[in-house]
Amino acid sequence: MTRCLLCGERRGLIIHTGSDRLYGTTDERFTLARCVHCGLVRLDPPPADPAEFYPNGYWHEPSRLEEKYRKLVIGDHVRFARRALPVPTRGEIIRVLDVGGGGGLFPAAMSAANPALKVVSLDVSPRAGALARRRYGVAAIAADLHQAPFAAASFDLITMFHVLEHLPDPICFLKAAHTLLKPGGKLVVQVPNLDCWQYKVFGARWSGLDIPRHLYDFRLEDLRRLLGMTGFRLVRVKHFSWRDNTPGLATTIAPGLDPVARAVRGVGSRSALYLALTVAALPFALLEALFGHGASVMVEAVAA
Repeated sequence: MTRCLLCGERRGLIIHTGSDRLYGTTDERFTLARCVHCGLVRLDPPPADPAEFYPNGYWHEPSRLEEKYRKLVIGDHVRFARRALPVPTRGEIIRVLDVGGGGGLFPAAMSAANPALKVVSLDVSPRAGALARRRYGVAAIAADLHQAPFAAASFDLITMFHVLEHLPDPICFLKAAHTLLKPGGKLVVQVPNLDCWQYKVFGARWSGLDIPRHLYDFRLEDLRRLLGMTGFRLVRVKHFSWRDNTPGLATTIAPGLDPVARAVRGVGSRSALYLALTVAALPFALLEALFGHGASVMVEAVAA
């Protein structure tokens, strides 16, 4: 087995095997192992080339109806991130880097009607960057964070929504982010939360595992330790996301209805059915979040 990211332990307890339940990119089976020392769950062994499990339509141009829905639910992320911004002095520009910016919806919403805020989207996918520029006029760069064309201490805030779980080396990635932040700068991170009730109920069927694209499955305690190892101090936590928690439960129950998966497969949308399932899932998603076991966890951390 590979070494644990957090503690270096090689021994792991196999807890699940599974394949690509959402997109069907492969029939290969993968193993999830829990570290016997610290409890971090990882895909072991990881794929030799994780990129091959991201389908061609992973970044697709949303329909107008889909875009309206996304704009509505992304407001949750925008409000959380804006609370992490410093108060600008007169004429000062606040600089934000959204890592894994995808199609550019969050950077566009973040900077809307705020001339003091300059948001740059960074994603390894040139297709995602092109979509962000064309659809929203976002300043988008296709690059890895380690090779990003920015000087040290360039940003007041860096955001990463559902990025860390995809990375072979999150520690190196967070250290790169720390370098790009100004002293006392903020980091906002969101990941699926393995310590959620949805996982306890559905186990290997939980959509938050997203085998084989998610290489790590974090709990809040894992994320707190990871941030501490890379020079950050956690200051704020949120357990609910309109964009992720409730739709994630709907996708767990009926992955064949997931709108992104259907778009990738080139089959017609069943948005009405999916929306009805999402609404029905809302009470459970709210309840688990209320008790600190939401299906995602969003945190603000400060560069120490």
